[in-house]
Amino acid sequence: MQNTTNYNEKSKKELIQILSAKEKQITFLEEYISAQNLRQFANKSEKFNLNQLSFFDEAAAVKDEEKILGAEEDIQVVSFTRKKSPGRKSLPKDLPREQRIYDLTNAEKICHCGCELTHITDEKSEQLEYVPAKIFVIEHIKKKYACKQCEETIKTAKMPTQPIPRSIAASGLLSHVLVSKFEDYVPLYRQEKILKRIDVDLPRATLCLWVLKCAALLKPLMKLIQHAILNYDIAYADETTCQVLKEPTKGIQSKKYMWLFAGGAPNQFAYYYQYHPSRSHDIALNFFEDFKGYLHCDGFSAYDVLAEKRSITLVGCLYHVRRKFMEVVKLAPNKEGIASHVVKLIAKLSFIESEIKLLSDADKKNIRQEKAKPILDELHDFLLVNEHAVPPKSLLGTAISYTLNQWKKMLVYLEDGRLENNNNRSERAIKPFVMGRKAWLFANSVEGAEAGAIIYSLIETCKYHYVQPYAWLKYVLQAIPACQTLEEFEALLPFNIDRNLLA
Repeated sequence: MQNTTNYNEKSKKELIQILSAKEKQITFLEEYISAQNLRQFANKSEKFNLNQLSFFDEAAAVKDEEKILGAEEDIQVVSFTRKKSPGRKSLPKDLPREQRIYDLTNAEKICHCGCELTHITDEKSEQLEYVPAKIFVIEHIKKKYACKQCEETIKTAKMPTQPIPRSIAASGLLSHVLVSKFEDYVPLYRQEKILKRIDVDLPRATLCLWVLKCAALLKPLMKLIQHAILNYDIAYADETTCQVLKEPTKGIQSKKYMWLFAGGAPNQFAYYYQYHPSRSHDIALNFFEDFKGYLHCDGFSAYDVLAEKRSITLVGCLYHVRRKFMEVVKLAPNKEGIASHVVKLIAKLSFIESEIKLLSDADKKNIRQEKAKPILDELHDFLLVNEHAVPPKSLLGTAISYTLNQWKKMLVYLEDGRLENNNNRSERAIKPFVMGRKAWLFANSVEGAEAGAIIYSLIETCKYHYVQPYAWLKYVLQAIPACQTLEEFEALLPFNIDRNLLA
């Protein structure tokens, strides 16, 4: 009888443990499904409205907001107030203008008293008009001469080297095709339809061939861009997925990757896209083979290998941390808790960065040490206290463990005023590729993916230096076939180009 009672008690304990484990699993799965729904359908913004934390404790919310905004009183920086111009912006003066003059008839120029009216002034107003794309044919006529005396010499004038020999595409059309696809996200099959509307029949296969040929022409510039990145001691890295249909080493549905590396001196900053079928650490390791310095990155383990095998110090991304805690806040937006407190502390750090961005590097470092470091210390202590207070596999537990694992990297930006506390620069640069991917969905071949990497690199570098990608591509595609020396290639880079040549 005693054995039966013990057995029943043991069975009850086991059932309680099983039920407890199932309850935790159900809670975890419900949280996971809610988070997935938020990622898929909710607003992606990470703006944090402190006044919405609690409908029942407005005083606490206001007090917390005052704490964050109080940093403004502690940091004195040279700033300016942006003045809003009244009314509508004037139209650019360099746009061509067509005047349409409206006058009174001769009869209307006679006053009711019988006198002729005198012209005193004009009333002007401006209106924008749009003319659909205009395409025209360039006829290349090479003059040919012969000697009538000896009848042996014949000379023909030479025409400039063309981007694609024996092609009907001039550099302006090629530039338009590249910019339309890689900056405006218009797939080639749509461009084919657009061109048909103006009676130009260019098959998609022809447009695709032009893209590949242009990328091959521009490829020599990629080595120079890589050199510019590696020749400075601050760099950035990120990666995203890319589907390539005809990848010989992987299936159609398997993940391939577009890597992004960036860096260089401020006046030579550049972006370098690189396609690779894998996410192996070897890709970053090979690219940064000769690099020494700081690398801004996320928590991907491939970058940790760089720190081990190269003279590289990793700089963590505070906004990757914020993103993980914001997911928890969005699940319970009206509830005060650990995640909301972490987001508040990060908001303080972000406010400090926004206030010092115009200061010198030395001043940035000093203010960070004085103002940001105490906040980071408070955040670290807070996470350590609450590390074991939440289930480790929950969203909040995952966010805390991720942050603590990345903590040493988070502090690196305090060492140098040139560094940033986030990797947003590379994330902003990789976004155009992500936007384009939504439009054209996939690359057909490895060659197409590599061509896209080259063109994206150059267009994003142009945009960073406020160089118009269309004008730059039009000039460079015409000039690069004639380049022979390293100096001639270097002069074509977006940050070296003579902008007078692009007018």
